[in-house]
Amino acid sequence: MQRGQKDVSVIGFGAWAIGGSWGDVDDNRSYEALVAAYESGVRFFDTADVYGDGRSERLVAKLKKEVGEDIFIATKAGRRAPQQLVSVYSIENLESWIDRSRENLETDCLDLVQLHCPPTDLFYHPEVFSALDDLQSRGKIARYGVSVERVEEGLKAIDFPNVVSVQIIYNIFRQRPADRFLDAAKDAGVGVIARVPLASGLLTGKITRETKFAEDDHRNFNRNGEAFDVGETFAGVDFETGLGVVEELKQLLSPDESLSALALRFCYSHPGVTTVIPGAKTAAQARENAKAGELGVLDQEIIEQLQRIYREKIAPQVHFRW
Repeated sequence: MQRGQKDVSVIGFGAWAIGGSWGDVDDNRSYEALVAAYESGVRFFDTADVYGDGRSERLVAKLKKEVGEDIFIATKAGRRAPQQLVSVYSIENLESWIDRSRENLETDCLDLVQLHCPPTDLFYHPEVFSALDDLQSRGKIARYGVSVERVEEGLKAIDFPNVVSVQIIYNIFRQRPADRFLDAAKDAGVGVIARVPLASGLLTGKITRETKFAEDDHRNFNRNGEAFDVGETFAGVDFETGLGVVEELKQLLSPDESLSALALRFCYSHPGVTTVIPGAKTAAQARENAKAGELGVLDQEIIEQLQRIYREKIAPQVHFRW
């Protein structure tokens, strides 16, 4: 992924769930999911050093070792710090985190490192980006980008000339990035990685009021932002509200279409989106996600209906928060 170049699969693989914080995780099943994604044409894999304390990175490394060099791996750095302060993003800490990821991913040079949802004030400290420039010049990272919580952070990030990508929550329940950011990123030649495209599973249509989440599943312990930004869990939408809107969305589906496919297609239908990274814990989920990438962009009429539903039912809860 370079500025101005779209060279990754439209559907990627978000590897948070195979690291942890999504209930029970089995490494064999996780690896089967990775292989199924690859066999289905997925070539972009997104992970982070804190997903299972390196567990996710090591599983992705195993895949790359097996299939060769034709996959692109993005990881993240910054959340290992005990506090999210600008001061912790020093060259020493960045290098330490990156070296650990290089070890986990069994590579001398990381394809892409993203600052992992750093504090907003960091985007007003160019010395942090200069440190990344230094690590790039020394061959430890090939490219760098950022993962952000807020649209404003994404807009500030693309001002830095060597930021090649911005990862941001964008889905049917979180449409604010389309107001301005996605076009601005496209104009700047910056890749956009759409994360949480299925709103933590709500937009699969398979979650009900009776669904039980494990104690170590963030959909249980982070409903109100107790552990990290609440926008990462169900895209910040109230659970009951989300379930109600899901039933309305199902009325838009054709007989042979899944809600997951509709949700993923919505994300990549915007020309400013480079790749979409749904998670998968099983091979079947991985194949279903990848298949959505073959269906093409949505008709404008459907997009407008999704925009209307968002404005009427979801936007009052989330639009101006992120």
